[in-house]
Amino acid sequence: MSRYTYPRELRLLTPADFQNVFNNPPVKAVSNEFTFLAKPNQREHPRMGVTVSKKNAKRAVDRNRIKRIIRESYRLKQHKLVGFDIIVIAKPGVMKLDNHALRELLDYLWRKLGKRCNQYLLK
Repeated sequence: MSRYTYPRELRLLTPADFQNVFNNPPVKAVSNEFTFLAKPNQREHPRMGVTVSKKNAKRAVDRNRIKRIIRESYRLKQHKLVGFDIIVIAKPGVMKLDNHALRELLDYLWRKLGKRCNQYLLK
Protein backbone atom coordinates (compact mmCIF):
# COMPACT_ATOMS: atom_id res chain seq x y z
CA MET A 1 0.00 0.00 0.00
CA SER A 2 1.28 3.45 -0.90
CA ARG A 3 1.78 5.99 1.86
CA TYR A 4 0.59 9.50 1.06
CA THR A 5 2.52 11.37 3.71
CA TYR A 6 5.00 14.24 3.56
CA PRO A 7 7.65 13.39 6.16
CA ARG A 8 10.96 15.17 6.62
CA GLU A 9 12.91 12.81 4.33
CA LEU A 10 10.76 13.93 1.35
CA ARG A 11 11.88 17.57 1.68
CA LEU A 12 14.89 19.53 0.49
CA LEU A 13 16.10 21.05 3.74
CA THR A 14 19.53 22.62 3.39
CA PRO A 15 20.78 25.39 1.10
CA ALA A 16 23.25 22.85 -0.32
CA ASP A 17 20.34 20.59 -1.36
CA PHE A 18 18.68 23.51 -3.15
CA GLN A 19 21.93 24.64 -4.78
CA ASN A 20 22.57 21.13 -6.09
CA VAL A 21 19.29 21.26 -8.02
CA PHE A 22 19.72 24.87 -9.15
CA ASN A 23 23.11 24.02 -10.68
CA ASN A 24 22.27 22.74 -14.15
CA PRO A 25 18.99 20.82 -13.65
CA PRO A 26 18.49 18.32 -16.51
CA VAL A 27 14.67 18.21 -16.27
CA LYS A 28 12.33 21.22 -16.31
CA ALA A 29 8.62 21.89 -16.58
CA VAL A 30 7.59 25.53 -17.06
CA SER A 31 4.38 27.57 -17.16
CA ASN A 32 3.63 31.28 -16.77
CA GLU A 33 3.07 30.78 -13.03
CA PHE A 34 5.62 28.09 -12.04
CA THR A 35 8.98 26.61 -12.91
CA PHE A 36 9.74 23.03 -11.83
CA LEU A 37 13.41 21.99 -11.76
CA ALA A 38 14.40 18.36 -11.21
CA LYS A 39 17.68 16.51 -10.83
CA PRO A 40 18.22 12.79 -10.14
CA ASN A 41 19.23 11.88 -6.60
CA GLN A 42 20.73 8.70 -5.18
CA ARG A 43 17.67 7.86 -3.09
CA GLU A 44 14.66 5.60 -3.48
CA HIS A 45 12.26 8.52 -3.02
CA PRO A 46 11.80 12.04 -4.38
CA ARG A 47 12.45 15.20 -2.38
CA MET A 48 10.88 18.61 -2.96
CA GLY A 49 11.56 22.21 -2.03
CA VAL A 50 9.38 25.27 -2.66
CA THR A 51 10.30 28.91 -3.19
CA VAL A 52 7.73 31.71 -3.20
CA SER A 53 9.33 35.12 -3.00
CA LYS A 54 7.92 38.28 -1.46
CA LYS A 55 8.26 39.88 -4.87
CA ASN A 56 5.65 37.46 -6.29
CA ALA A 57 3.30 37.22 -3.29
CA LYS A 58 3.48 40.24 -0.99
CA ARG A 59 1.56 38.93 2.01
CA ALA A 60 2.72 35.98 4.10
CA VAL A 61 -0.78 34.52 4.05
CA ASP A 62 -0.64 34.38 0.23
CA ARG A 63 2.81 32.79 0.19
CA ASN A 64 1.71 30.20 2.74
CA ARG A 65 -1.48 29.40 0.78
CA ILE A 66 0.54 28.79 -2.38
CA LYS A 67 3.11 26.63 -0.57
CA ARG A 68 0.39 24.63 1.18
CA ILE A 69 -1.35 23.84 -2.13
CA ILE A 70 1.98 22.91 -3.77
CA ARG A 71 2.89 20.56 -0.90
CA GLU A 72 -0.54 18.92 -0.98
CA SER A 73 -0.38 18.30 -4.73
CA TYR A 74 3.15 16.89 -4.36
CA ARG A 75 2.04 14.61 -1.54
CA LEU A 76 -0.51 13.02 -3.88
CA LYS A 77 1.86 12.76 -6.90
CA GLN A 78 5.13 11.78 -5.17
CA HIS A 79 4.91 8.10 -6.15
CA LYS A 80 5.34 8.94 -9.83
CA LEU A 81 8.58 10.90 -9.33
CA VAL A 82 10.87 8.36 -7.68
CA GLY A 83 14.54 9.30 -7.40
CA PHE A 84 14.48 13.05 -8.14
CA ASP A 85 15.13 16.23 -6.19
CA ILE A 86 12.59 18.84 -7.26
CA ILE A 87 12.32 22.58 -6.73
CA VAL A 88 9.07 24.44 -7.41
CA ILE A 89 9.52 28.16 -8.06
CA ALA A 90 6.51 30.47 -8.07
CA LYS A 91 6.47 33.26 -10.66
CA PRO A 92 4.63 36.62 -10.59
CA GLY A 93 1.46 35.33 -12.30
CA VAL A 94 0.71 32.89 -9.47
CA MET A 95 -1.35 35.41 -7.48
CA LYS A 96 -3.92 35.68 -10.30
CA LEU A 97 -5.00 32.05 -9.81
CA ASP A 98 -7.66 30.86 -7.37
CA ASN A 99 -7.20 27.60 -5.46
CA HIS A 100 -9.01 25.42 -8.03
CA ALA A 101 -7.04 26.80 -10.99
CA LEU A 102 -3.82 26.46 -8.98
CA ARG A 103 -4.51 22.77 -8.28
CA GLU A 104 -5.33 22.03 -11.92
CA LEU A 105 -2.17 23.76 -13.13
CA LEU A 106 -0.04 21.88 -10.59
CA ASP A 107 -1.59 18.54 -11.61
CA TYR A 108 -0.72 19.30 -15.23
CA LEU A 109 2.85 20.31 -14.35
CA TRP A 110 3.41 17.20 -12.17
CA ARG A 111 2.29 14.99 -15.08
CA LYS A 112 4.57 16.89 -17.46
CA LEU A 113 7.52 16.67 -15.07
CA GLY A 114 6.88 12.96 -14.46
CA LYS A 115 6.99 12.22 -18.19
CA ARG A 116 10.18 14.21 -18.66
CA CYS A 117 11.83 12.53 -15.67
CA ASN A 118 10.97 9.10 -17.09
CA GLN A 119 12.37 10.10 -20.49
CA TYR A 120 15.54 11.37 -18.83
CA LEU A 121 16.04 8.08 -16.98
CA LEU A 122 15.58 6.08 -20.20
CA LYS A 123 18.46 7.91 -21.94
